[in-house]
Amino acid sequence: MAKIAVFKDLSADDLRAREKELDDQLFRLRIQKSMGQLEAPLKVRHVRRDLARVKTLLRQKNG
Repeated sequence: MAKIAVFKDLSADDLRAREKELDDQLFRLRIQKSMGQLEAPLKVRHVRRDLARVKTLLRQKNG
């Protein structure tokens, strides 16, 4: 899990790329969870929170 300060220095394009990457990672984790193969359940929470941080910064930069 990364702090928001890590993402603040990124450009809007980098944030969009990071958003897509985190979204894909979250999708894969949810599939693993549904199949009972998830080894680190807290990873889902960390990815969700990082995704929320990135989306918040994107809204701030675009707004």
